[in-house]
Amino acid sequence: MESQSRTPPLIVIVGQTASGKTAVAIEVAKKLDGEIICADSRTVYKQMNIGTAKPTFEEQQGIPHHLIDIVNPDQPFSAAEFQRLAQKCIHEISSRGKIPIMVGGTGLYIDSVLYNFHFGEQADIVYRQELEQMNDEQLTTLLHTKNIDMANLNTKNRRHVIRAIEREGSAHVDKELRFNTLILGLNLGKEELIQRITTRTNQILSAGFLDEAEKLASNYGWECEAMTGYRVAKEYLEGTATLDKVKAAFIQRDKSLAKRQRTWFKRNPHILWFEDPTKLISKAVDFINSQSLDSSRTIA
Repeated sequence: MESQSRTPPLIVIVGQTASGKTAVAIEVAKKLDGEIICADSRTVYKQMNIGTAKPTFEEQQGIPHHLIDIVNPDQPFSAAEFQRLAQKCIHEISSRGKIPIMVGGTGLYIDSVLYNFHFGEQADIVYRQELEQMNDEQLTTLLHTKNIDMANLNTKNRRHVIRAIEREGSAHVDKELRFNTLILGLNLGKEELIQRITTRTNQILSAGFLDEAEKLASNYGWECEAMTGYRVAKEYLEGTATLDKVKAAFIQRDKSLAKRQRTWFKRNPHILWFEDPTKLISKAVDFINSQSLDSSRTIA
């Protein structure tokens, strides 16, 4: 393991969906000559662009973005895999003299890097078969019995629930935060966030979300695990729902996601929260300027 004195600096920016954290991260990257590592369980998938609000080439503003478009929707992807790839990115970015900036809203992905999760072997096949034979009530009881955090878990998806139970006991978590790391949170008021979610939903629908959903469903099927966020379009595309119903479902989906994300991040005492993005950016700059590893590097 790398010694603390040689641990490269890492800036992490978290927040709820539609909070504007990606745009803020890009501004930080421009100030610090940094590169962005995306910590989002949806944008890892290729072909899922509009529905995941993946930053476009233009929105990236020339800043290198890592860990987006890395697997197909029908390919499995885990927190353990994200951790491995993110740690590799951090070291590669640092070795080029750049500042790694991790941004996202998937708490499990982010925490796996910050608190050095130690993932064990893949779940035992026999145990998985036993779980698959349980009914929903039995699985829910097991979640509570094992004290598994459900803030970022879709409890209506049996596959997600079973995987969460499988992971219990297979990952050891360090209690200490990764050395030389600054975690910044963008905190918006409830009404402002709802307005941003509504505005972004309108933009996503206008940009061709329904066409994208139809194409993805044709290629991978509605039951594909990665299609969770696209299923709000299913009834409309089948002619049994109006566009207004799709819009309302999309907004409600993101409001529920934002609530789960807030619950997850608010329990972390290491996050410094900011309502003003400019103050968050200033804090990131101050953090890098204070680095003893490169005292000659000062950023305005």
